[in-house]
Amino acid sequence: MHTGWANPRPFLFLASMKGCFYLISIALAFNACNSKNQMDRKPRNWDETIAYEIFVQSFADSNGDGIGDLKGVELKLDYLADLGISAIWLMPINPSPSYHKYDVTDYYGIHPDYGTMQDLKSLIAAAHNKGIKVIIDLVVNHCSSQHPWFQVALKNPESKYRDYFIWKTAEETESENIATKEISADSDNINQWGEIEGFDERYFAFFSPAMPDLNYDNPDVRNAIFDVGRFWLSDVGVDGFRLDAAKHIYPENRYADNLAFWKYFRTEMEKVNPDVFLVGEVWDSAEVVAPFLKSLHSNFNFDLSEAIINSVKTGKHSGLIDKYQAINKLYQQASQDFVDATFLSNHDQNRVRSQVGTIKKTKLAASILLTLPGTPFIYYGEEIGMQGKKPDEYIREPFVWDRSDSSKYQTAWIDLKNNQNLVPMDLQLTRDSSVLNHYKALINLRNTNAPLRNGQLLEINNPNESILGYKRVLNQNEIQVFHNLGTTVVKIPVLKSEILFSSHHQSTITNSELTIAPQSSVVLKSNF
Repeated sequence: MHTGWANPRPFLFLASMKGCFYLISIALAFNACNSKNQMDRKPRNWDETIAYEIFVQSFADSNGDGIGDLKGVELKLDYLADLGISAIWLMPINPSPSYHKYDVTDYYGIHPDYGTMQDLKSLIAAAHNKGIKVIIDLVVNHCSSQHPWFQVALKNPESKYRDYFIWKTAEETESENIATKEISADSDNINQWGEIEGFDERYFAFFSPAMPDLNYDNPDVRNAIFDVGRFWLSDVGVDGFRLDAAKHIYPENRYADNLAFWKYFRTEMEKVNPDVFLVGEVWDSAEVVAPFLKSLHSNFNFDLSEAIINSVKTGKHSGLIDKYQAINKLYQQASQDFVDATFLSNHDQNRVRSQVGTIKKTKLAASILLTLPGTPFIYYGEEIGMQGKKPDEYIREPFVWDRSDSSKYQTAWIDLKNNQNLVPMDLQLTRDSSVLNHYKALINLRNTNAPLRNGQLLEINNPNESILGYKRVLNQNEIQVFHNLGTTVVKIPVLKSEILFSSHHQSTITNSELTIAPQSSVVLKSNF
């Protein structure tokens, strides 16, 4: 995994009197917010939550045009509630020229393919009635090159919007050795300065020329984005934000400024909603992620995701619990009150089943995720075993509801490539051994057993490296979890325990000995 902070890129901005003024003003603002808001506090109930990431375009189509929409999501809330989901994250829903919508042209609008603002408000109200929170993707590191701010900046160099972006001549980018950058986990773009024919200056665009970065040394930009956040919280009623590209607000060698910005943002958003939930995408090692927990409530745990997938793929636990404890220690040092956003894969990664290879291993990965600490995020379709490998369009294929010609909600914006033979959701519901019913059982187990949500994690040592074992302990209640990652039956001594869940019918307890089938999981309740 890329850890670019060890070799920071050269500073991207030449000092100027104007820039110095901005730096001084932002420092004063940050200091003010830090002095007023020293209390770290988690938003209520997020430790109890299981979240579900939705690419609206691929999820559910309510009007027959083949494109998923907000009304479709609302109509499928019963499905999500039955699954046991208590929060949804909507990938970008703003107007955008791209299918993925991570290049926003209007921060206050809804993409017309997805519906209207009233559709979103209706979805939020219906979700809240079912006890489901709603967060949306907030893409503020950059906007679209078609955003009015950027278009005005191009047409009128004297406009105030010129300073909403970062400009340098070709000679400056070459002399400062910043014309190109290395590929990282979250960006395969090498040329980080956009060029426009007829213009002498280039503009900074970390991810793509279609996505010019905003200049957060400009207080007008900061205030404009804070107003955007306030609008979605107060006027629309969302419960929080997934913050795209959170580590790139400032260049990597301005690490402290990134942390300070998000602390300031958090303070402003908590003024609107004290229980707003802010989860950051900081795609990097735990050492880089941890300090962001001083500023944001939560960050996605990329290191743990990688460790879970590798354990399942190799059939060896490889010190997974030790890795979790090391990550948690770093997080605790940064903040005593955080939400650990755990996951297996997301919209930027090959799907779980395509990484691990089989249905059994897909279930095994889910069993590990849903019995470890943290707030699990499930990428839509994981629960039915969808497959997908890059390019990105094919890890974001339509959710497969059913195979009938008259399928009411099936989206069709792109042809299925990886999931043509997938057993659809409706049939999986009827099959006890399906991936869907496995997810439902594990989610229900977690939702009905407090130790699996909030219990302390303690490793259960076993000389067999194919056995991943741990306890979740809360007050006097103890739950033991065993995963057989290998391909042979294993017997484990256990005392005074009963099986709460087993993913394989051949896993049994006889005479204080647990027999656990290959590539399966067992959850035990200790009777002390």
